[in-house]
Order: sequence, then structure tokens, then C-alpha cells
Amino acid sequence: MSRSIVPDTIARQPWGMLVPLMGLVTLGAAVLYSAAGGSLQPYALSHVLRFFVFLGMAIVISRFNRDMFRMAAYPIYGAIVILLVLVEAIGAVGGGSQRWLNLGFMTLQPSELMKPAIVLVLARFYETLPHAMTASWRGLVPAGLLILLPVAFVAIQPDLGTALAICFGGGVTMFLAGLPMWWFVSAGVTALIGAPIAFFTVLHDYQRNRVLTFLDPESDPLGTGYHITQSKIAIGSGGIFGKGFGNGSQSHLQYLPEPHTDFVFATMSEEWGMVGGYFVLFVFALVLSWGLRVARNAPDRFSSLLAAGMAATIFFYVAINLMMVMGLAPVVGIPLPFMSHGGTSMMTNMICIGTLMAINRWNTRPNSLS
Repeated sequence: MSRSIVPDTIARQPWGMLVPLMGLVTLGAAVLYSAAGGSLQPYALSHVLRFFVFLGMAIVISRFNRDMFRMAAYPIYGAIVILLVLVEAIGAVGGGSQRWLNLGFMTLQPSELMKPAIVLVLARFYETLPHAMTASWRGLVPAGLLILLPVAFVAIQPDLGTALAICFGGGVTMFLAGLPMWWFVSAGVTALIGAPIAFFTVLHDYQRNRVLTFLDPESDPLGTGYHITQSKIAIGSGGIFGKGFGNGSQSHLQYLPEPHTDFVFATMSEEWGMVGGYFVLFVFALVLSWGLRVARNAPDRFSSLLAAGMAATIFFYVAINLMMVMGLAPVVGIPLPFMSHGGTSMMTNMICIGTLMAINRWNTRPNSLS
């Protein structure tokens, strides 16, 4: 009976994942409402509206068949590279970085869109590459160039966090494609050797300060270590059940910087405590485990790599942001998915969700592959 009442497009959605995700977005809206001093504007209302707009986008993406993804891979990648070039030419500057394009109706950060795009183009590349060539230079050099081109533009902006996210998504896709393990070990050793050199020659002064602050935040608690110190105070002061909705002193008294974006988890933890933190972790674990199941059940190499890469992209957002606010990683400006205020970040993560929903549909309905 329900199938005759509820449209098929709605009934077939993975509500076991979407409903908890909506709960997380609702919690995020409550935190943003509190961070704005008890007002829906300018954060909470737009946060919820963006989610449902992009949820509609994700549902549309989920209706695409595999051939549409395959055909769109290289054009999407090329279009975003062009946008990155335009950022360098006419991009808006904010906070000392040139990362945005003002489109009139919205401000777009093209580097964010490259995170799912790099996974898509590499999945397409490895699908067309014969298995026997995966372990040769033909499996490494072209894929490496596909990653390095956008990373170079993003690093110029400068945006180290996004550059690392693109490398992470691309690296996971390459690893799962079957490249030899010793290549990754060699890359890791090279990175360890090159890190000190890059620290003194490549990083900007503020980026070096972030690394030094991460290593010893208490050395300058009122200067470069202020963000991490206040974040840890906010998280720790929440206790088990928190101070209560709207009672977060760190954010309301403006001790906590960026309480609605990068440090939204600290804002939440102060008011909702460890219980709220566990709920956030539970929902992310549920979403990511669902994404990995979709990847394992995928019907072909392209779909499997695409699903795993999209799940890895969301994981990078979550892991780096949570480590950052707890002082376990340098502050690199990575927002927390579905909770931080930000349109491009929400769009990027919903593109990942929509792609996973599409692959999930291919898994359950084989005739939808093409």
C-alpha cells in the first residue's frame, strides 16, 4: 500500500542513512542558532535551507546511471581546473587567501569541488587502464599528474588543507586501484625527508606558525596558540552532558574563534557535552560505514573506486576537523561536514552523498547501470 502512496523515487532512498544525517544537520542548526546569540540569522536558517536544497541535488545525482558519470568525468575535471585558473586571475581575496569566485548569487570555492572531482576522474582513468598496466608507470604518472595539476593551483591560493584533501582522495583511489604498496611507502619516506625542507622554504609564515602551535600550543596561549587553547577549554568544560543549549560561555563571550565554522564541534561540545560528541561520531560512523558497504557491493571497478573515494573524502573532512579542534592536528581550515556553516562545503559533501546514493541504486537495481 505504501508503494502506491509514496513515490518510488522517495521510497527507494537510503533512509537508514539519511534520517540520522538529518538529525546531525538539525543539531548543527541548533549549535549555529546558539552561536549567533539565539537567532536564526545569519547561520542556522541558511544552514538548513542549504542542506535541503543540496539534498534535492543529491537525489537528482542519484538518478544518474553509470555511463553518465563515466562520460562526465574528464569534462568535469577540466571545467574545475579552468575555474581554478579563473580564481588566480579574478578571484576574490579573503583572509589573505585568493580562493573564491563571486558568481553574484553565490560565492564559489572551486577547490572544494575538486575533492570529489579528483576521485571521479581517477576512477574513470583506472577503469580504462588494463589491470596489467596498473602496477607500471602508466598507472602512476598520468594519475599523479591529474592530482598535481589542481594541487599546484590550490597551493598557490594558498590553501594547504584543501590541497591535502585532494591528495588524500586521489591517493586512496590510487591505492585501491591496486598500485604497489612500496610506491606508497616510498612516497611516505620521501615526504618525511622533504617535510623539514618544505617547512622552511615552501610554507608561508602563518602556515609555519600553525605547525609550531600544534607542536606546543601552550608556548603562546594568547597569540598563535589561542585557537587551539580556547577550543580545548570549550570541549573540556562541557563535561558529560554539557552546559545546556544556549549556555556556552566560550562562544557567547567570543573567546572561541570561528564558533560557527572550523570550531563548531567545540561550540557543540561545550553546550551538549560528551553525549553530543558521541552522537556526532555515531552519525559519521554510520554514514561512512554505509559508504564502505556501497563500495564493497559495487558491481564493477569504476563504481567501487568511486564509492570508496567519495567515502574517503568525507572521512578526511571529519577526521582532520575533529583532530584540529582537539589539538591533534594543525589548524588548516577544514570545516566539519553537515555542521559547519558554509555553502560550498555543504555542496561538496552532498555531491559525495549523492554519488554514493547513485552507486547504491546501481547495486540494488542492476538494470540502472547504463
